[in-house]
Amino acid sequence: MSDGPVMLLDSASLWFRAFYGVPASLTADDGTPVNAVRGFCDMVARLVRARQPGTVVACLDRDWRPAFRVRAIPSYKAHRVDTSNGIDPSDPNTGGGPDAEAAPAELGVQVPIILDVLAAAGVPTAGAEGYEADDVIGTLCATEATAPVEVVSGDRDLLQLVREEPTPTRIIYIARGVSKYEVYGPEEVAARYGVPVARAGDGYAEMAMLRGDPSDGLPGVPGVGEKTAAQVVSKFDSWADLIGAVVEGGDPRLSSAVRAKMVKAAEYLTVAPGVVRVAPDAPIDWTGTTRALPHESVDTDRLAELSERWNLTGSVDRLTAALAGRDA
Repeated sequence: MSDGPVMLLDSASLWFRAFYGVPASLTADDGTPVNAVRGFCDMVARLVRARQPGTVVACLDRDWRPAFRVRAIPSYKAHRVDTSNGIDPSDPNTGGGPDAEAAPAELGVQVPIILDVLAAAGVPTAGAEGYEADDVIGTLCATEATAPVEVVSGDRDLLQLVREEPTPTRIIYIARGVSKYEVYGPEEVAARYGVPVARAGDGYAEMAMLRGDPSDGLPGVPGVGEKTAAQVVSKFDSWADLIGAVVEGGDPRLSSAVRAKMVKAAEYLTVAPGVVRVAPDAPIDWTGTTRALPHESVDTDRLAELSERWNLTGSVDRLTAALAGRDA
């Protein structure tokens, strides 16, 4: 397994799905819910067995709605749920807004338990103050020059990271569940979204800027849907090339109707790249040390304590067995 890819977990994406996918009746003896903890451990165990990574890193949101994105587009994630830690995002002190939805408190109390289990099991975490997990993942992809990378997420935004060089990067897309994951590389992104395969990652990001995304509060260019956006992107070699055609006019690759719509959205198009594209240079802080798989847990006594206290024995055993390359 040590020759396998670097597996980057979009952790909140996993534990949010675990919370809603595993019965809430699973609790510790004191009544604390542990469904997200158990589901998260089982998901990671299944993914490790299926994908055989060389290392695993759990990537975290330090700020689920970063100030630099909100400054650029105030509507960014204004109505979204904070999936990172259960803190009420409607509190303006946490970056939320008056219409933002709060993540369930029953999930929030489980996140520290998940982080305790990961630490004892020897899975490092990576975050960056003022940045989302997407940016942490983007930075780790941008700085990985030797090993293939597999990003586990249910977030389509990360499809912008697919590439072949300098090392292959694939998205293990879990929107339909871990057991029904889909693997996206440049060819799959190009086939699904109609962007050029040669620059499928960049093309997807550019298409997303034009199309917009109501769930993220991104307005896009009014009147330009996904199909038109993909067609436009496919005619240009870069975002700069496309914007040049909008500014100068007269480029036969851009119809007058589409150009007129983009001109009206000029202010949005100026700031969209800084919001849609993941950061390649987030200041990452680490908890734990990256270790090649298979490996044994770093603190078996702590794991045993956590398993007993929170009623996690089966799930923790499956996770540690997968990391150690043993049968569950």
